[in-house]
Amino acid sequence: MKIVHVITRLNLGGAALAVLELAAGQRARGHDAIVVAGTIPAGEESMESVAGELAVPYVRISALQRDLSLRTDARAVRQVRRLLRTQRPDVLHTHTAKAGAAGRIAAATAGGARPRAIVHEYHGHVLSGYFDSRRERVFRLVERGLAHVTDRLIAVSEEVRDDLVSYGVAPAAKFAVVQYGFDLDARTAAAPGARRRARDEIGVGPDAFVIGWIGRLTAIKRPLDLIRVAASVDSAVLVLIGDGEDRPQVEALAASLGIGDRVHLLGYRKDVADWYAALDAFLLVSANEGTPVVAIEALAAGVPVVATDAGGTSSVVDDGETGSLLPVGDVAGLAQALEELRRDPVRRAEQGSRGAVRMRERFSVARMVDDVERVYQGIVSA
Repeated sequence: MKIVHVITRLNLGGAALAVLELAAGQRARGHDAIVVAGTIPAGEESMESVAGELAVPYVRISALQRDLSLRTDARAVRQVRRLLRTQRPDVLHTHTAKAGAAGRIAAATAGGARPRAIVHEYHGHVLSGYFDSRRERVFRLVERGLAHVTDRLIAVSEEVRDDLVSYGVAPAAKFAVVQYGFDLDARTAAAPGARRRARDEIGVGPDAFVIGWIGRLTAIKRPLDLIRVAASVDSAVLVLIGDGEDRPQVEALAASLGIGDRVHLLGYRKDVADWYAALDAFLLVSANEGTPVVAIEALAAGVPVVATDAGGTSSVVDDGETGSLLPVGDVAGLAQALEELRRDPVRRAEQGSRGAVRMRERFSVARMVDDVERVYQGIVSA
């Protein structure tokens, strides 16, 4: 089967990694799968090198970009349509909002080059919490229209599917739920002595309680809550890996709360496996998530996760068993959960060990490839 995956950009994040893992898994099964992606904006870290590591053919389309622009977006549609006419895939599988729009419009207008199956995957959604109410209404209408030219929709969790159904994007029957899959052994393989070296880098000893977070410092991730929570956990050290437009506010709040010396902003790092090894707990405070890959990786590395119950987070974190789930904005509750872990190393070890086993059972590449292949076959054999 010839498959073309289109994603807006291969920036650092779960969606890009999942697409590359899926394409690599499909190629290992004998399918001809390629990944097409657009331009990565300044200030965002690239995952394009992972395509090479996984031996996935990668095509960049310059006009495909995150920001809205009628002229550039129209050019992106033309470029994707030209690629479809050249490649003649059996399946077009689009990912993320902009690529989903450009790819599906291109396929619908490709004439005889229209793929036998058009699939769009929601790795989350921007239909709530990202924009003002007027633009959210417009985007919901656009997604409803695009759903009519799509053979099947995929959501990465039941929670994401239920959100999209509630917004009227499409009926539940049009969705398949396919959870992510990753090579978690590779993603969490720390080098020998990594815990000590990472802690030495930030100047903390073996007995310090170190909390970690990885992501983009942007409003939907509520990074200021990270600081507020850390300030309420006795002597806790907070390590933030990533960057973003809210970094100055994060630094300012840490200073104003008197914990600037306990908060370490490391920027983007490639040695994240070593940093997972350095952590005692992982904190996630987002207002919205599809399926939080950093939580999957943290648990796979044996680190319990304290998180807000946002989007598909509950499909990753089992409350009371591999971590804790609290309402969005519940700073006191998040801090209390972390304080309990700080005081109880046995609980930390038990939750981390349980999480490591469950993540490998739940989020394997083989299972994801199987699930997606069933979606494709259900369309092409109909």
